[in-house]
Amino acid sequence: MDFDPEAIRAFEHERWERAAPVFATSFATATSQFVEALLDAAKVGPGTHVLDVACGAGVAAAEAAERGAVSTGVDFSAAMLAQARNAHPTIEFIYGDAEALPCANEAFDAVVANFGIHHIPHPHRALKEAWRVVRRGGRIALSFWAEPRTNIAWKLVFDAVGRRGDMAASDAPPPGGGFGSVRQILDALCDAGFTMLCAQLERRSWHHRDAGSLIAALRAGTARMAALIDAQAPRALAEITADIEANAMQWRTADGLALPIAAVIASGVKH
Repeated sequence: MDFDPEAIRAFEHERWERAAPVFATSFATATSQFVEALLDAAKVGPGTHVLDVACGAGVAAAEAAERGAVSTGVDFSAAMLAQARNAHPTIEFIYGDAEALPCANEAFDAVVANFGIHHIPHPHRALKEAWRVVRRGGRIALSFWAEPRTNIAWKLVFDAVGRRGDMAASDAPPPGGGFGSVRQILDALCDAGFTMLCAQLERRSWHHRDAGSLIAALRAGTARMAALIDAQAPRALAEITADIEANAMQWRTADGLALPIAAVIASGVKH
């Protein structure tokens, strides 16, 4: 399939609209664990005017506000924005496209995006927009999932689908300009005009009762991973779940599974 930005946008929009009602209790239990490190990298504190791009349910914007920052969130999913406004009524959440932000030049001290930029058809355009809306001396910080070998939750799923299911079954369009390495992320930030670039690996644990709970959370609260899971035949999905369970035994605790997850926090400064 050829790269089709409008097909990507439509796919991502439909999937996040669908995920919005249950995102906070499903996939956000993983993504929210990296918000503190993300805000630290952007040096968000009291009085910081911060824009949370692809804000989803507003978790990063809300945590920034708890630090005393002046938060604004922007997202292209009306359903996600409804969740964000309902949960955080004192924060401004606006509808907009990350590739064409509805914000004035140099309006913010910091721009953050928690696992959002790689879902955008043209992430380089989004980074240029981030550069435009952040003031001189301001910062950007982005989070991305680390490669599967350091991100055991994803590796377990992908390996199981490869053994028991069909990795090509998903009807999701090819991604846009997602970043395959830390070097690519930093190069993209440099191309957008940011300097003093930095990347750090952050490790956490994502807790689930069992493999079925992991599959349910990914199916309910993600886009591409959900499409891959949805595309598996029922019998194959049962075998995939059993495969994950068998191969996750070393991470089993008295309370269930404590699966290692890892993310890269990339940051830079606008001079």
